[in-house]
Amino acid sequence: MRPNASLPGPPVAWVSILWSKRSLALSMDVLLWMSIVGGRLVARLDHQEEMMRKRGKKYVQAAALVDRSKAYEPEEAVALVKKVSYSQFDGSVEAHIRLGIDPRKADQQIRGTMILPHGTGKEVRVLVFAEGEAEKIAEEAGADYVGGAELVEKISNEGWVDFDVAIAIPSMMRMVGRLGRILGRRGLMPNPKSGTIVPQEELPRVLEEVRQGKVEYRNDKQGQVHVIIGRVSFSEKQLLDNLTALMDAIRRARPPAVRGTYIRNISISPSMGPGVKVDVPSAMQLKLAV
Repeated sequence: MRPNASLPGPPVAWVSILWSKRSLALSMDVLLWMSIVGGRLVARLDHQEEMMRKRGKKYVQAAALVDRSKAYEPEEAVALVKKVSYSQFDGSVEAHIRLGIDPRKADQQIRGTMILPHGTGKEVRVLVFAEGEAEKIAEEAGADYVGGAELVEKISNEGWVDFDVAIAIPSMMRMVGRLGRILGRRGLMPNPKSGTIVPQEELPRVLEEVRQGKVEYRNDKQGQVHVIIGRVSFSEKQLLDNLTALMDAIRRARPPAVRGTYIRNISISPSMGPGVKVDVPSAMQLKLAV
């Protein structure tokens, strides 16, 4: 390549000038990038400070007990989450797990059921869609509400959803299917993946599992899983046992298509109070007692 005649000096000087100009351009790009990132960081910090100012006094006092830069050991986390709860009622404790999945891909979806060793601490109201012999079996097994077409009509016409779990036998789904718009958005629609569509002979077993603390887990659109693991009144051991059972279920549910880090972040939080980060490697090592 020949130097432009309009540029003064020998080729070495010309290259030096061009390199200096390029370095200056790169420096300007770096400075611009730093100003943008720095501006975002400052804006984020300002937003956090603004949020803290909007929080109530009790929340601020509870948040002061949590080191936001630290990921706690599971035993420490369950002990701390009980301390930072400031509700006047027996609030729930919920686990939040951020997964390294692409929620847009069908082969990376997470969904399943599990039984918490100590339950959720909540009295569960169970509805069973059944008729004939199945209706009698469900009633004897302790279902709170049992029925067929009359329950479908009540939900469809009145929007009645005063129950926590809905179970159906396969033959009832021809009627229950039209309730998808009402039950689906509330996570109450019977589904084979959640084990809530079962033959009539399986109703006693399924109802017993629900009473014992059977919960469903599934990822949301952000690739996160949210599951209640107990109440604030639970002992530290009970919360730790339930968290251990959840981690075991999530580990087993890893889709083969997922590459890289599977579990990226874990936190637990009370109904009213700040969240507590949990150390991921330590949580991954939790094992159920045999």
